Amino acid sequence: MKKIVFSLILIPILLIFTHCSDSEKSPEEETPTATDPFIRAADLSFLPEAESAGALYKNNGQNEAVLTTLKNEGCNTVRLRIWKDPSSVHSGLNEVKAMAQRVKQAGLKVWLTVHYSDTWADPGQQTKPAAWQSMNFTALKAVVASYTATLMQEIQPDIIQIGNEINVGLLFPEGHLISNEAQCIELLQAASSTVRSIKPETKIMIHYAGLNGSDWFFNKMTSVDYDYIGLSYYPIWHGKQLATVNQTLTTLGNTFGKKVLIAETAYPFTLSWNDWTNNIVGLENQLIPAYPATPEGQRNFLITLKNLIQQNPHGLGFAYWGTEWTSFRGNQATNGSSWENQALWDFDSNALPAIKVFNKN
Repeated sequence: MKKIVFSLILIPILLIFTHCSDSEKSPEEETPTATDPFIRAADLSFLPEAESAGALYKNNGQNEAVLTTLKNEGCNTVRLRIWKDPSSVHSGLNEVKAMAQRVKQAGLKVWLTVHYSDTWADPGQQTKPAAWQSMNFTALKAVVASYTATLMQEIQPDIIQIGNEINVGLLFPEGHLISNEAQCIELLQAASSTVRSIKPETKIMIHYAGLNGSDWFFNKMTSVDYDYIGLSYYPIWHGKQLATVNQTLTTLGNTFGKKVLIAETAYPFTLSWNDWTNNIVGLENQLIPAYPATPEGQRNFLITLKNLIQQNPHGLGFAYWGTEWTSFRGNQATNGSSWENQALWDFDSNALPAIKVFNKN
């Protein structure tokens, strides 16, 4: 998405925590949970930036750490994007590594989304990092492998997404799927084989934005070694028929023998706004009629989508995108959030009913 995440020895510890409020609990003090095969993920890529700006998040009116709220609600995986050399510290290696460590200490899995760019990568732009611009294809393929190796060694993710929404490839122009298909596949193979050589148990995902054309795209990927199919599904861009989502999961799963995840989704709880940055979704005709832009409508959409994925034999889970992207720069910001009406915290920073989508049941 362009934009466009636990004997007796334990008794004293439990007694201490019973005397603490939820807001005083640190997710880093939690212990790991048992393996849970259905992925209920939250993308928290904005969280370090929001926290550095002083953002507070609440649950039932009390300040509570985002990781604590999500973990208590049943979230088991956190998705994090990484850019090669971003213009600020945000989404760079140091920040993402630190955030990934917090996620692991909370007992959650890390899903790393590698953009192979210094900024947003999506179907419309897949710009090579500035440091790679002058490389020939041989050098480019080698640096993709070495960079992927660095990420695997430094972050050690449970899931790695090799590219973000790569509908027509990555690392343009060399990796363009239409004009340079063979090179695109070679770049993905270089990333994949690197992951396998360093941490074979890490699951590799290939990510496509939308439903239409996904069968054509994944047919191109058959020579790449990967585990999961990831799809973005936003009703505003990818259609309002949930039956089509179900059919797409079935078709892709049957055809390619892979588990399928909705790697990105979101839905508004209001059509109003909380800063002076234009929102992506703001009109009634952008909604699915059965799910109004209300806290209940947002919750019902997400629960319906989760149930659909769980009931599909090929469905493995979902990730909510922009989970924490509230108006953390203030309600006068013109460079704020274009997503605050789709976050899972409301305009008063309280967790919304849709947070229950992460429940195991």
